[in-house]
Amino acid sequence: MPAPPYRGRIAPTPTGELHAGHAATFLRAAARVREAGGELVLRIEDLDPLRCKRSYEAAAIEDLRWLGLHWSEGPDIGGPFAPYRQSERHAWFLSIWRQLRDKGFIYPCQRSRRDVAAAANAPHEEDAEPIFPVQWRPPVGTGVDAPTPAGANWRFRVPDGERISFIDNRLGQKEFTAGVDFGDFVIWRRDNVPAYELAVVADDHAMNITEVVRGEDLLVSTARQLLLYKALGWLPPAWFHTPLVRDENGCRLAKRHAALSLRHLRTQNLPPPEDPMVFLKNPSPLQSFQGGQTQTPCIK
Repeated sequence: MPAPPYRGRIAPTPTGELHAGHAATFLRAAARVREAGGELVLRIEDLDPLRCKRSYEAAAIEDLRWLGLHWSEGPDIGGPFAPYRQSERHAWFLSIWRQLRDKGFIYPCQRSRRDVAAAANAPHEEDAEPIFPVQWRPPVGTGVDAPTPAGANWRFRVPDGERISFIDNRLGQKEFTAGVDFGDFVIWRRDNVPAYELAVVADDHAMNITEVVRGEDLLVSTARQLLLYKALGWLPPAWFHTPLVRDENGCRLAKRHAALSLRHLRTQNLPPPEDPMVFLKNPSPLQSFQGGQTQTPCIK
């Protein structure tokens, strides 16, 4: 059978201003679409009702246009898979939660992230999560009669010792072991909000995304998500994880790096770089502009 038409996506989270690291990832995603003659989707991942703001969404769209990006579907222009804001897709996510509940892949848990961190050894990798203790797992079948996910953190029961392998189209073969590299992970939060792992899998499947382009800090997330694809009986997309853009201190860029934000560049009346792909080539993006750099301390 012929391969399906290429469909890529860019998926900003509107909790702050986009920075040069976002630009690098989104430009690479757009380049992959152009190379394949495919379609680019803009999806707003605004699940957190307390931190996500429409003002940040509007700013992100302006910044992406400033970078020269164009998409064929999104919250600003519509499309066949609308809505393109995850905050408006709760019913869809709830249907996926029910599937996982009915099949016994998930269970309710009252343990907080702080509880897990206190019980586990400190993770070695930047931003890695500690392993959920297996002795805290309830018996298989716990929660199958729950009418809603509200009031508990619902976790996916990982198959301990199972190796999850995949081909990354930039990094090659990658492999992680469930229960060693990651443990039981949250797919629905106690405040009745779907977690990232569930929402991104559900929407990439629903929107027919054929390749996911994102930062290499999410490699372990890919292993987790492959377990969700398997549990749901869905064919996963291809993967391409981009290198992280870091500041002059070697820290991965975050939204706290205000001086490295695209909005800051625009307010300085600086034009976008003549070669937008400079964000992919230069480890210190502001060297491409006539501007200063921040000395933000590295926060681990």
